[in-house]
Amino acid sequence: MTFFKRPEWRRPLAMLVMLIAASSLLPARAAVTPLNHIVAVVNDEVITRQELARRYGEVTQKLSKQNTPLPQRDVLEKQILERMVTELALQQHARSTGVRVDPTQVERALQRIATQNKLDMAGLQAALEKDGMNLDSLRTTIRNEILIARARERDVDNRISVSDAEIEGYLQTLAQQGVETEYNFAHILVTVPENTSPEQIQARRARAEDVLAQLAKGADFAQLSASHSDAPNAMQGGVFDWRASGKLPTLFVESLKSMQPGQTSPLLKSSNGFHILKLYDKRGLDATLNVTQTHARHILIKTNELTSESDARTRLLQLKERIDNGVKFEELAQLHSEDASASKGGDLGWVNPGDTVPDFEQAMDALKPGEVSAPIQSPFGLHLIQVLERRNQDVTQERQKLLARQAIRERKGEEAFEDWVRQIRDSAYVELRQIN
Repeated sequence: MTFFKRPEWRRPLAMLVMLIAASSLLPARAAVTPLNHIVAVVNDEVITRQELARRYGEVTQKLSKQNTPLPQRDVLEKQILERMVTELALQQHARSTGVRVDPTQVERALQRIATQNKLDMAGLQAALEKDGMNLDSLRTTIRNEILIARARERDVDNRISVSDAEIEGYLQTLAQQGVETEYNFAHILVTVPENTSPEQIQARRARAEDVLAQLAKGADFAQLSASHSDAPNAMQGGVFDWRASGKLPTLFVESLKSMQPGQTSPLLKSSNGFHILKLYDKRGLDATLNVTQTHARHILIKTNELTSESDARTRLLQLKERIDNGVKFEELAQLHSEDASASKGGDLGWVNPGDTVPDFEQAMDALKPGEVSAPIQSPFGLHLIQVLERRNQDVTQERQKLLARQAIRERKGEEAFEDWVRQIRDSAYVELRQIN
């Protein structure tokens, strides 16, 4: 069942969309500009001054809520514009490589946002209009986030593999180190693009060294993250919260393990660029692990040039009707499923939390034993899922291997994601124009 494995650290897609969209639900009203001129061209699409102003209002409101001192407007606008360029390039890549978003998933996310804010849809519309937005613009935001997330799952997360040899090596290192440590820290990254000249590398180093010098003088880490970091979480102060040492690059661990809470690292160099870390706290990991395991099976119909999403859904609805009328699930899985588990009647065995992609896990967790789902979409196609049974399992003896696999996947996933984003951004045609 490795086809739908994913890293443990990945937040469920629905929750990711909900958090991102909810965080910008009530943005500050963007300043009115006399001309809505173009500030950037990305391949065959543009970013306008009005769009930049709207995003600036959202970011500054969020930073204010976090009590983060605001960087100078021109510095922050430059950072935000670069992120918008990267996001647009990623969206274009996703669309051009066949990633599609089901409109019903967007509507479900909208409904969750309304519920989270204790509103009905009419109330959500009114709240958005009060701040110059509408449901259509929020739909677009959600759709774009899902688009990028699906492309990442397909191009990055689902291509990561962990060998038994890697797990064994990790466990040997862990045994030498004793109890594994978790770190609560923040990170500033100044990237170095591929095929960069020595002069450009030196300019990037100088930029990172200037940030380090400002920190030494007492500057706010979160503010400098927002204004200078190229990391995806820069606008959140660069904070990673708690991460086990095995889930971090060796470069980070070697620095963090010698630091005390409140300290800042020296400048660190990797293949991605220059890094600065700030340690907030550290602690040892608990030695026990109990999880709820689900015994499930499924039928997969893949979508492609010959089988549309609509065709796959129709086929699965027909199969579900037959199952509801008494035909055995496993018999239909053997005949119709396009997954390697078909020969076993679609049986996936006992599935741990985090073993499957977010959409699959969310649908599986909502089922009672014996129930069969409606057609569920994932990056691999559409599924029917049947839950057979559940159990609470003490997996303490298996814990080391489980954590080792998760840690290695997370570390590889972070590094691969950064490389993937950089490659797409570097390959895009980008023309930056005067903002003001």
